[in-house]
Amino acid sequence: MVQNQLLMTPVKRVVERETPFVESVERQDWGSAFLIRAFEQKLLRLFSEGQLFGTVHTCIGQELTGVAIARCLQPEDVIFSNHRCHGHYLARTGDVEGLLAEIMGRQSGICGGRGGSQHLCAQGFFSNGIQGGIVPVASGLAMAQKLRQEDGIAVVFIGDGTLGEGAVYEAFNIAAKWQLPLAIVLENNLYAQSTSQSQTLAGDIGLRAEAFGIRAFQADTWATESLFQTAGKALGYVRQTSQPAFLSIDTYRLMAHSKGDDERNPEEVQRYWSLDPLTRFAREFSEEANDFQKAAEQQISEALARAKAAPFATVEVSASVCDLETLWQPTKIAVRDRLANRIYSALGDNMERDERIICIGEDIEAPYGGAFKVTKDLSQRFPGRVRNTPISESAIVGLANGLAMAGYRPVVEIMFGDFLTLAADQIINHAAKFRYMYNEQVSIPVIIRTPMGGKRGYGPTHSQCLEKHFFGIPDTRVLALHHRYDPARIYDRLFATLDCPALVIENKILYGEFISEDAPEGFVWENTDGDFPTSRLRPHATPDVTIVCYGGMLLDVERAVDRLFEDHEIVAEVICPVELYPLRIAPILASVESSRRLVVVEEGQLFSGFGAELLAAIHERAPGLLTMAKRLGPPPSPNPAAKPAELKMLPTTDSIISSIVEVICG
Repeated sequence: MVQNQLLMTPVKRVVERETPFVESVERQDWGSAFLIRAFEQKLLRLFSEGQLFGTVHTCIGQELTGVAIARCLQPEDVIFSNHRCHGHYLARTGDVEGLLAEIMGRQSGICGGRGGSQHLCAQGFFSNGIQGGIVPVASGLAMAQKLRQEDGIAVVFIGDGTLGEGAVYEAFNIAAKWQLPLAIVLENNLYAQSTSQSQTLAGDIGLRAEAFGIRAFQADTWATESLFQTAGKALGYVRQTSQPAFLSIDTYRLMAHSKGDDERNPEEVQRYWSLDPLTRFAREFSEEANDFQKAAEQQISEALARAKAAPFATVEVSASVCDLETLWQPTKIAVRDRLANRIYSALGDNMERDERIICIGEDIEAPYGGAFKVTKDLSQRFPGRVRNTPISESAIVGLANGLAMAGYRPVVEIMFGDFLTLAADQIINHAAKFRYMYNEQVSIPVIIRTPMGGKRGYGPTHSQCLEKHFFGIPDTRVLALHHRYDPARIYDRLFATLDCPALVIENKILYGEFISEDAPEGFVWENTDGDFPTSRLRPHATPDVTIVCYGGMLLDVERAVDRLFEDHEIVAEVICPVELYPLRIAPILASVESSRRLVVVEEGQLFSGFGAELLAAIHERAPGLLTMAKRLGPPPSPNPAAKPAELKMLPTTDSIISSIVEVICG
């Protein structure tokens, strides 16, 4: 009974108020609303006929929200929408043909058929089906407009169910604190898929925004005159003040969440059908409504015929860099300095050259300069371009995604690599997907740099090596710096060439190490060609074993190689890639073709790790090549806080030597 009373609240407001719903709404706006409804109804029919893929989320009943917002927009404004985005897109663009072809998976679609129903990109309009994560991205787009001192604003559409996502509030906080020109439009249709709002939502919706100092506005789709006026006030406020606003619009979804999965009370749905603005318009202005309907159906019919004539989208597999010919050259370190200083120099030099580079992260401004002092005084050298952020990893990376979409080259510092898990959604479901699903219309040159690894006694949640969880994500790079190749050169190449997200692992224990090409007697350091090379410690003699490692493990491996030769007369060759994903396998394969024995040393957990993937890749390309292989890493346990225990748990020089002697001697 309580649930029904809550659900009836918007209905009672409409019935009691009896406000006019036509006078202030232009006839073209009604035409747009009827077009949206006819389009959505056609999609449901096409789906039932088997002509669409996946699922369809229609906005039948909610059409006027998109129309009212579109009325207030200017050409330079941008929109970010969610899974229920067709109405928003059509209200903004009127592009029936491009949208229909996209939803049908055709190459003539606005994203070439790659994005489909939920993932649209055209004319300053973007959408993604991940709830909540779009709000930080839209905040980044708003920040870009503010940095450029443009008149445009950003609008993001969310549903009431999205209010359960933490990323929303992280973005609210940043948008308010940084005074970003962002309009958050909440379509409150009372349900999160099939679950009633009364079961999931606590407190007052408007007060959630006001708690961050964001001005809140309220409207509904049944009082159309007030809806259009309030939308104008809300977006006008954002435009005039360059501050965020929150517009909550009560509405009702008349059809199922997607296709036919509707478990709501049929009587409740029927009540809302009788109050539906388009239904009321058709009753009072039947002739005009018929004209709108016929015009919409004709436009959709013509678009459908053209879409059916277009070919389906295809998957294009890019050429792999994994098997390129290996060209080795001597390693030359021009400047002998500590690794942390070289990263700092690279950031500063590139910020001097390129005003698009913006650094954001927790505690990175002077005088603190980051947990490991890499950013030092950059905030003083480049005022406004190095920004302290809240502890909000998801929002930080999402903000960077939006900045990158707008042409900036953001650098995000995640204070500890362990915290990458909090930003995983923004990396996996946003940054890594945008370029492909938007059909190459955007690129996301985001650099996410983070210290990783143990041996400092920081305990179970600040000492992990979690990079393996980010291997294999399409359209991303994972790099691991080491002290035998200048990290400044790596960052220079990233800034010069990057067109996709890059995760850069900076092992904590390496920050204080000097960069050099020093090698033990009888060995020499070399590196491959290319932007992100593989380094090798090559012995003058034929190697007995190949050791593969990366990042901070190189320190122990180097010491082990020296002692193996001196104490056991075992000659080892070391391969240390900078680029872990995508992995260039040829340099490693060439080494093991000579040694036939392989030991992979890594600091992270071995199961499904780098070594496992490497061994699989070698076996696929050269079955039977290896006579012996071993992976060396920590036991399946969190890192202990007691530093002596941690050092005993992780691979060490002694354990590496023991493992290799075992491999050689059997």
